[in-house]
Amino acid sequence: MLSLKFELEEVEAGDQALAKYGKALPDHTLAKIEEADACLKAPIGSSAADVIVYLRRKFDLYANIRPAKTFPNIKGLKDNIDMLIVRENTEDLYAGLEYELDDASIAIKVITRKASLRIADTAFKLAMNRRKKVHAVHKANLLRKTDGLFAKCCREVAEKYDVEYNEILIDAAAMNLIRNPEEFDVIVTMNMFGDILSDEAAQVVGSLGIAPSANIGDNFAIFEPVHGSAPDIAGKGIANPISLILSAKMMFEWLSNKDEKFLDASKMIEDAVYNTLRKGIMTPDINGSNTTDEVTDAIINELRS
Repeated sequence: MLSLKFELEEVEAGDQALAKYGKALPDHTLAKIEEADACLKAPIGSSAADVIVYLRRKFDLYANIRPAKTFPNIKGLKDNIDMLIVRENTEDLYAGLEYELDDASIAIKVITRKASLRIADTAFKLAMNRRKKVHAVHKANLLRKTDGLFAKCCREVAEKYDVEYNEILIDAAAMNLIRNPEEFDVIVTMNMFGDILSDEAAQVVGSLGIAPSANIGDNFAIFEPVHGSAPDIAGKGIANPISLILSAKMMFEWLSNKDEKFLDASKMIEDAVYNTLRKGIMTPDINGSNTTDEVTDAIINELRS
């Protein structure tokens, strides 16, 4: 039995906090997050952008890491998918620079050398511990200045690593993610493209309900499911808990730099999820018939066994 000590504190954010305190991210919640070593964020409703976008910027969580891999007993497009989407998390069209004119609206796409270099470096470092293959996704054939800068930075970083490097346009990447998903190892891309491709990749392996993610900076990280909230199924007991549980797995893996036992805990969580799926205990979104609680309890029992 693994002996691992840590303190877990639950705090409020999102729609319920907004209704209760008048702020989606109350000051006392932010204070607790600032005191923590890491944060695990659940889906919190329509005000999520007021929370997670702010936190990404405040803590400079520039790398959004979204794995997509084949799971036992879940029907994906192929049986041997294992990719990692590394998404720049702080700029691009998501920088929030939008303006209204009399008869038009304008959004500014921000791409910087600093952000492009560091996300590329993150991707190549991750690839060194995988199959050593990186695809940079952009649209530099049309967006020559912005995507062109991103591509140039990726090429610059690629020269420093013994990794196979390829570039692919976003439209071709979206197509090949369906046609040949097993060919991808690490995908590095800008904010909006990464957001779209990672949702697509989650469905390629089975469901958004099994897709975890990490928002990582140099000194702090927030972990969350790729999916958002689903108020239409609230209270029905059919939401898939696996994406949140695997996000906790990623959090423990990241915390292993503080205590190696967290890495063991991370592996135990992943094994428990896989063993549960092998037994066919699954929610309806992945063709199962079990409830949220039944899947969660089964995973907990696997951890205890």
